[in-house]
Amino acid sequence: MTDMRPVGYVIGLLVAILGATMMLPMAADFIEGRGEWHVFLESGIITILTGVILAMSCSNGVGEGLTIRQTFLLTTGVWVALPFFGAIPFLFGETELRFVDAYFEAMSGLTTTGSTVISGLDDLPQGLLLWRGLLQWLGGIGIIVVAMVFLPELRVGGMQIFRSEGFETMGKILPRAQEIAGQISLIYVFLTVVCALVYAALGMGFFDAVVHALTTISTGGFSNYDASFGTFSGPAEYAAAVFMILAALPFVRYVQFANGNTSSIWKDSQIQAFLGTIAVLVVIMAVFLTSVFPHHWEQAVRESLFNITSIISGTGYASVDYMGWGSFPIMMFFLIGLIGGCAGSTACSIKIFRYQLLFASIKTQIRRIRSPHGVFTPQYDGRSIGPDVLTSVMSFFMFFVVSLGVLAWALALTGLDFITAVSGAATALANVGPGLGDQIGPAGNFAGLSDTAKWLLSIGMLVGRLELLAVYALFTVQFWRN
Repeated sequence: MTDMRPVGYVIGLLVAILGATMMLPMAADFIEGRGEWHVFLESGIITILTGVILAMSCSNGVGEGLTIRQTFLLTTGVWVALPFFGAIPFLFGETELRFVDAYFEAMSGLTTTGSTVISGLDDLPQGLLLWRGLLQWLGGIGIIVVAMVFLPELRVGGMQIFRSEGFETMGKILPRAQEIAGQISLIYVFLTVVCALVYAALGMGFFDAVVHALTTISTGGFSNYDASFGTFSGPAEYAAAVFMILAALPFVRYVQFANGNTSSIWKDSQIQAFLGTIAVLVVIMAVFLTSVFPHHWEQAVRESLFNITSIISGTGYASVDYMGWGSFPIMMFFLIGLIGGCAGSTACSIKIFRYQLLFASIKTQIRRIRSPHGVFTPQYDGRSIGPDVLTSVMSFFMFFVVSLGVLAWALALTGLDFITAVSGAATALANVGPGLGDQIGPAGNFAGLSDTAKWLLSIGMLVGRLELLAVYALFTVQFWRN
């Protein structure tokens, strides 16, 4: 029988840390003087005590490392438990959300999805706005560690191809996570501070600069305003695009760069493909806008760059309501939301490297058809791709398509129209944020959906953030037998 104490110990520690983080929005509310600070004080005390009690009760079972089964349970358990406690301030704060809405908002924050059920953001207390930003910021650093430590070891979706780039140790996952988290955290904090300073220099107020830096570097997309980033149209859009791109690059390359390996970041084929994809898409969209609408070329380039970068990285900011641009841009935004950024970044969705592996496999199959007696091996970044990696990637694509269809069908059963159901399923699984249509598009939010639809989307956000198979494995008989 699986010993759950190591899993409970780590979850307890993370819950306690989450509770301690609530002191920051408490301070923001106290300084603002609207009398809402007690909400975070009470929420923080509840969360810290619960986490400490759980960790202490499980501390006698902590060993040197985690088994594979424990690692799977921990990976999913963290993202189920933390939104529960992250939802408490939304329940008792000025928003007074119902539990389903509060959990949806917290899940959207910690998975860095960016979908929201809250209207009237412009008038919310600063504490709640900061809390939304912190949830995404914590979720961003959390998913980097998961992507670099846990998923390669669990061989999820082809992520094992990155094992040699991390810090080798199987059976020592907790020490390894601490080592990686320390290096990554410094870079993550540095990028956040620089982003906030740039935003402030471009005219944002201090509070807005800080919160938007938190949600930019996490590629989360929560904003302090109902108009999202449209409130800051202009030079800030260029700055946001740059930092969204930086956050969507593999953080292991930043670690290598900081340690003296300055060439690795430029030679990474994943980075080259990601940047090249953005460049091509921006050119296509800018040409379209200048041809169809009375856009000045600078406005067309700026709006194209910002919104395409926002969607492909999974950030989910919107500077304009692109639903009014016509069917071609709408379809493009839907499709690029299924591309995603680089593995080992805060970005989400399918990820660029999986498309590269898919195309490499297709290219090899075509060569084998043309030359039946030849020996051809798929290559990625100068390395041969093993059959286990290709199988994992193909399985991921299959499960993603099936999951998208099942989730869209389930959402349609709740009464949603076709576009809302399909785009809602896609934006949840890809953790993008806004969907399509008047209801959940860039100008709307998810508040009007039924409770059932919100629970389904919350599950979709969880499954998508953890690369699908890390969650699905828990529901197989073989997982519990072996």
